[in-house]
Amino acid sequence: MDVLYTSVFVFLLVIVGFVLVSLAMSKFLQTQAPATTDKMTTYECGERPIGPAWFNFNPRFYVLAIIFVIFDVEVAFMFPVAVVYSDWVNAGNGGFAFLEIGVFVSLLVIGLAYIWIKGDINWVKAVPKVETGSDRIDAKSQPTSESSDPTPAA
Repeated sequence: MDVLYTSVFVFLLVIVGFVLVSLAMSKFLQTQAPATTDKMTTYECGERPIGPAWFNFNPRFYVLAIIFVIFDVEVAFMFPVAVVYSDWVNAGNGGFAFLEIGVFVSLLVIGLAYIWIKGDINWVKAVPKVETGSDRIDAKSQPTSESSDPTPAA
C-alpha cells in the first residue's frame, strides 16, 4: 500500500521538477528585446489596431451563454437516459424511470418558462417610457398655497 503512494509522490515530484526546470530554462535563454510601442500593441494580422484591445461586452452575452451551457448539459444528461430506458423497462422499472424522466424534463420546461417570462431570451428588451420635459409633472414644480406669489390676492 505504501508503494502506491510512494510512486504517486515521486511522479508528482518529477512533474513539479519538470515545470520548474522548463520555467528556469525559458527565463535564462530568452533574449531581452527593448519594449517599444510596436511590441506592446495588440497584433491584428499585420494591420494597425483600431481602438483598445480590451472593451466591455454586453451582459446579455453572458446571460445567454450561461443559459446555453445549463440547457446543453441537461440535454447531454438525457442521451444516456434514452439509451438505457429500454433496459429499465425490461427490468420492470419502466414506470418509475418514466416518472423520473418526466420530473427532469418538467424542471427543464419550468426553467425555460422562467427565463422566457423574465425576458432573458429576448435580445432586444423593451425600454420603459420615461416622461421628460413638459410631460413630466412632479410635486416640486407645482405651486403651493404657502409659496411667495408676487401678485396680491384680491
